[in-house]
Amino acid sequence: MSDNNAAIRRVALSSIIGATIEWYDFFLYGVVAGLVFNRLYFPTGDLMVSTMLAYVTFAVGFVARPIGGILFGHFGDKIGRKSMLVLTMIIMGLSTVLVAIIPTYAQIGLWAPISLLLLRVIQGIGLGGEWGGSVLMVYEYAPESKRGFYASLPQIGLSIGLCLSSGVVGLLSFFSTDAQFMVWGWRVAFGISIVLVAVGSWVRTHIVETPEFRMVKEKKSEAKIPFLEMWHTHTGNILAGMGARYIDGVFFNIFGVFSITYLTQTIKIDRTQALLSVTIAAVVMCFFIPFFGHISDRMGRTKVYTIASFLCGIVAFPAFWLMGHGGGSNTILWLSLIIPFGIFYAAVYGPEAALFSELFEAKVRYTGVSFVYQFSGIFASGITPIVATALLKYGNGGPKYLCAYVLFAGVISALSAWWIGKNKKRRETNVNWQLESGH
Repeated sequence: MSDNNAAIRRVALSSIIGATIEWYDFFLYGVVAGLVFNRLYFPTGDLMVSTMLAYVTFAVGFVARPIGGILFGHFGDKIGRKSMLVLTMIIMGLSTVLVAIIPTYAQIGLWAPISLLLLRVIQGIGLGGEWGGSVLMVYEYAPESKRGFYASLPQIGLSIGLCLSSGVVGLLSFFSTDAQFMVWGWRVAFGISIVLVAVGSWVRTHIVETPEFRMVKEKKSEAKIPFLEMWHTHTGNILAGMGARYIDGVFFNIFGVFSITYLTQTIKIDRTQALLSVTIAAVVMCFFIPFFGHISDRMGRTKVYTIASFLCGIVAFPAFWLMGHGGGSNTILWLSLIIPFGIFYAAVYGPEAALFSELFEAKVRYTGVSFVYQFSGIFASGITPIVATALLKYGNGGPKYLCAYVLFAGVISALSAWWIGKNKKRRETNVNWQLESGH
């Protein structure tokens, strides 16, 4: 038992470290997009248009993620989870470091945004295979009664990665002038990724494959083409999973990415103050993600997810009202982000990994969870900053339409999670009936 517990802890630690590095790389781009890239790589003369163009390249990363999810999911289900995780980390790290050395539009013209776009695609492909592998390594090692808690641990990587990305950019912003930050400050944040990747790759080479995957290999029950079998046997779960994912992507990118641009450009909050507020909310989130993962083991995955999705949809209204009426108060600004983003969002993101993992059999699970999470990310996450920017402009700078969009996403996800729970109970009832009747 002690050896098993040690193995679980080792796998959990490697997944947290790896996920943190991957999310740091990916979110660093989002944090910088509305602060730097819109000025240095898309200089249209109209700040709103430049910002939307910068967010287009941000969205491209989400379009590329399903490709990575299908590609690495296929080999993760056929060859193994571990080798894919090492490979995805190297891909993400190298693409991030290369962003740090791209010349600006003023230096090389159109090649600047083109290079940025290509590296963003590579980033997206890498992360597309990373998330599914990280959560499955822990989920498939954990005892059934604690899978919600253990599968939530790699999810902390998202909040730590966001905390590091916004925190590093905030520190560089604080210790440099505006001119210095625009010339070299933001590049340092991308360049240090090489150190993080070296550490993470070393950690991941010292873990072994999960018991469930080894069982699939021993029984020789691998799916011939996991992607096709996934669709053949789990169509309803795929669609419901993507619906449940909607509020996750929308809420995170509204509060973790777009809010920085909103606070600095619309509310006229200092850039460092805005970044610090998001960083504090991300720190709080680190503690609540595993808390709600544990709660999902006790109350049920779908029940926690359904309630949390609906609450996330509602809380956007008071949160944005506080942002606009806080009078520049740090306390009010922090409350407008910490409560909805650090706590309410954690109630969605904590149980999510186990919820999605339970939708699929082990032989197609890597492909299944990767596809559900990454493909839905195109509309749930990738286009959200663009939609938010457009809705803000349509509302003449007011956030009411933006908040209505968040509420819509929350309702869709709540209904999807509710369906998953009902469908699971129906399947369990049928199985029990067959066992009792001898069928």
